Amino acid sequence: MNLDQPLPLLGNQSPNDFMRRYWQRKPLLIRQAIPDFTPPLAIAAIKKLARRDDVESRLIWRENGEWQMENGPFARLPKDNEGDWTLLVQSVDLLSDAASELMGLFRFIPDARLDDVMVSIASHGGGVGPHFDSYDVFLLQAAGEREWRYGRQKDLSLEPGLPLKILSNFQPEEKAVLSPGDMLYLPPQAAHDGVAVGDGCMTISIGFRAPTQAILARGLLEAAADQVMARVGLLGGPYGEPALPGPKLSAVYRDPAQPAVNTPAALPDALVAATLETVEKLRFDDALASRFLGCWLTEPHNQSVFDAADDVDVDLEEAWPDSGRLVLDRRSRMLYRGKQLFINGETAMTPADAALRTLADARRLDCADPACAKLSPEARSCLADWLDSGWIHYVAA
Repeated sequence: MNLDQPLPLLGNQSPNDFMRRYWQRKPLLIRQAIPDFTPPLAIAAIKKLARRDDVESRLIWRENGEWQMENGPFARLPKDNEGDWTLLVQSVDLLSDAASELMGLFRFIPDARLDDVMVSIASHGGGVGPHFDSYDVFLLQAAGEREWRYGRQKDLSLEPGLPLKILSNFQPEEKAVLSPGDMLYLPPQAAHDGVAVGDGCMTISIGFRAPTQAILARGLLEAAADQVMARVGLLGGPYGEPALPGPKLSAVYRDPAQPAVNTPAALPDALVAATLETVEKLRFDDALASRFLGCWLTEPHNQSVFDAADDVDVDLEEAWPDSGRLVLDRRSRMLYRGKQLFINGETAMTPADAALRTLADARRLDCADPACAKLSPEARSCLADWLDSGWIHYVAA
């Protein structure tokens, strides 16, 4: 992708311009971001997904002026003439190649921030009320029309006692009706309210992960604990293998200067000090943070089920194919940092060389790419294992 090339997707701005002017700063209304847009799934297909017990879905409606919400799966869904209702289906990118490809249009933003594609369908008047999100979102109109009211307001207090987070004092600054192909970008905490205009309304939300500092801190501490155990040869947990360079911490606590006491229940000062000294030896560095983030951010969604290959007709270890390509499964997540490579919650047991970085960035790797000739036996073995597990697929020329 040429990051300086203007794109209709971004209102004829380049990705560089959009990220500099709007990302996490202010809303942007984009007319015909995707001209002649065709939804990745029909409304009937979305309703069918909401009936599955392995798909996360919610139904939101108002009854006698009161907001109501129910979680799926749904044996029955309302008809268009049954009132102002909205059906939300999460993680559609895991269930549809077309939805996954749609999310790929936004990969000028790091994969570490991309979350999922949510699809909402609504009858006339349907919506989820005025609210705000703690993350960035692109709202792409896929079918029908929806009126959006939105703005940046300081009062983010919520109505108490409701199943939804509804703003108690919504004061929009802008209003726009979106038709198929139109899109609205909203930064975090931008207040907004979307209402379907007519039946057959479908809106696609491309959302982004925004972890709190508490989540990041806890994860880094868990990674440090896993590394401590791994370095002394014990089960290191998801962040432990392979062990990173660092203190082994296998020495046993000793207190030859401990005097006799008549308060045996009191914690000894020396033990407290030794514990603090031990923690000070831990390395909270780039390698540890990368291990935590790489494994955590690539952890497969709980809806992800990979189909193991039954009859793989290539041998990536013994006879590398001279044509065709390797393609990441739409449910696979792959990141790298320096030489560390991560896929589906695991640290790959091979460095992130040029060919594997290409696979992660492009989500495909041409087998004839000259970089493939430099793949180590360990890298080929990893690729063969991923192929057998259904994490990647081989597509013949």
